[in-house]
Amino acid sequence: MDPRRGKATRSARASAPNASPPSASAPSAKGAARKPSESPVVPAAARRKAQTRGSTRSSGSQQKESAPDPQERPPARARRAGTKKVPRSAEDAVDGQEGPVEGPQRPAATRPPLSRGGSRRTRGTRSAPERRPPPVPAVPRGPDPLAPEDMLDEEMAPDSWNLRPVLERLKLRRQEISEAAEVVNRVVDQLLRRVRSFKSEFKDVTLLRAGSYYEQVKISAPDEFDVMFKLSLPRIELLEYRGSGAHYFVKFKRDPKGNPLSQFLEGEFLSASKMLSKFREIIKEEIKNIEGTDVEMKRKKRGSPAVTLLITKPKAISVDIILTLEVRGSWPASTEEGLPISNWLGVKVRRSLRLEPFYLVPKFAKEGNDFQEETWRLSFSHIEKHILKNHGQSKTCCEVGGVKCCRKECLKLMKYLLEELKKKFGNRKELNQFCSYHMKITFLHVCTQKPDDSQWRFEDLEHCFANCVTYFLEYLRTEHLEHFFIPGVNLFSPDQIKKTSIKFLSKEIEYEKNNGFLLFQ
Repeated sequence: MDPRRGKATRSARASAPNASPPSASAPSAKGAARKPSESPVVPAAARRKAQTRGSTRSSGSQQKESAPDPQERPPARARRAGTKKVPRSAEDAVDGQEGPVEGPQRPAATRPPLSRGGSRRTRGTRSAPERRPPPVPAVPRGPDPLAPEDMLDEEMAPDSWNLRPVLERLKLRRQEISEAAEVVNRVVDQLLRRVRSFKSEFKDVTLLRAGSYYEQVKISAPDEFDVMFKLSLPRIELLEYRGSGAHYFVKFKRDPKGNPLSQFLEGEFLSASKMLSKFREIIKEEIKNIEGTDVEMKRKKRGSPAVTLLITKPKAISVDIILTLEVRGSWPASTEEGLPISNWLGVKVRRSLRLEPFYLVPKFAKEGNDFQEETWRLSFSHIEKHILKNHGQSKTCCEVGGVKCCRKECLKLMKYLLEELKKKFGNRKELNQFCSYHMKITFLHVCTQKPDDSQWRFEDLEHCFANCVTYFLEYLRTEHLEHFFIPGVNLFSPDQIKKTSIKFLSKEIEYEKNNGFLLFQ
């Protein structure tokens, strides 16, 4: 313990003789009975430590955390005492993207930046001790390595952080949304009609809109859209590729004679590469017939499941079209322990989501320096979309008339952080392997560890964002980011992300965190 902190604590106790000291006894029966998160990311030791904090929750949707020790957070209370409360607004009617960001405003950072080597201390001062994050406990490598909740300091977010102006810049404007959606819908609808034509092998496809725009977490500008052309496949058999958990061969249970997809068989398996090539060919021919809009197809990116179109007129918009197989039936065994939302959204919600179909996309499995082009990869984009739209324990969370949380705002800031780092180091190959999906999966894990709406109050935006960044840094440190739906898949494994890339990103994010995220300014 810092001796200055101990001195300040003894002084506080002396000045308040009627205050009861914090109890050192075991947690209450109610707190002890609380179940730990079902997420496999928290080691047992960390769960026991979390329980001894004595936090309790009331029943029902309106749950509260136990009040912190007044000796632990005096600066925060002093700061908030003079802050005038501002009514919290509900999400905007258009994708939750427009409207002023409400809440108490904090001054922008004015201190000089710290070096990447660590934090700054002012010599010769005897003021209140600096607040620092507690030492991060060692997290074992393996299937359950992720950051425990106890590693997070409740006062990590500096007073100088003010993220509301940043969010204001990231909002999508009504006019931009309307113009972009009109152009994209016109292009997609024409392509869908062509693919459904009687001459097409994909005549039964239907449209599924996915991605950040439709999840209402798109930032900066409506210039990227993801759509899925899904094709339902009855009576198929999946064979897992080399125990990967994520990639599968697809085999028809019945003789596929007469099935238009039989031409895409490679031996007995449905070839992902053959289907993707034919799908791409159809799209390429049809964009020539689109009038009133200039559309071109981007060069095929090796290993990518998407056909990427670039709309250049009236404005630049990128559209990823992904051919998707819809499979109804039990999810693969590799997902059995995934989707750890029981402690957050409820057991019934998890059960109902697992009754939904799952998808397969033509994302090939890596085979050394090459790809196995007959394989398909599991996709749960529709489940992710549902979770992000229904993210609160309370059914009225972020609805009109309900209490607004800051979950989506934190995800937007996480995505923006990575986006700005990529802009800053545009020529650095270390960042090429990272994408917004890593930020989304990190965010979902944090939500399972902090399931209560009271832990995401909008006025605590800076603190909540600090938590998300700390979790992500811990995943980088341990080189282990568990797939949210397939626990056996490590998204930071050496075959996916190089160690040098992980170290580079970790160093840069630490630097930004130590300096109040100057990158956002």
